[in-house]
Amino acid sequence: MKYRILSNEELSHLEEDFKHFLIVNGVHAEEWEALNKNDVDKAVQLVEVFSDTVLQKVYEKIEYLEFRSLDTCMVFHLCEDKIELISIHRKAESSIDLSTVESIHEALKNNADELTFFKTEKNYSKNRELEIHDMIEQGCLLSSSQFWTALSLSIVKN
Repeated sequence: MKYRILSNEELSHLEEDFKHFLIVNGVHAEEWEALNKNDVDKAVQLVEVFSDTVLQKVYEKIEYLEFRSLDTCMVFHLCEDKIELISIHRKAESSIDLSTVESIHEALKNNADELTFFKTEKNYSKNRELEIHDMIEQGCLLSSSQFWTALSLSIVKN
């Protein structure tokens, strides 16, 4: 398995897609029911392949991720061949909260002198989609080009 098995909730939202996947792979409704009863390992393997296929397609489309905590905000631009990072940290003596978009906006607007900014890039150390998967597993969430651009402009000003 390349990524992870989709949860039951995720699978329930993709029920029609899963049915089409099974048909394309030569497994019809009756056969699927029989597999679930008589060859659970084979059924699980099919769900694993479907999960990997879905996640691969999702990860290929992701362009921005972010990670926020009280003292840091990191936004990642996931290019084809490299990851770009904008990182904002509050200074040690600061009590600024960087865990919400609103508090980040407020800090950039009114307390930029209590923040440190860092921008860098690196090549992927493994396959792009595997790195995206690992980042999401570590707590990163989807972000947007608008947030990336706003932070880029804020760094230029400061």
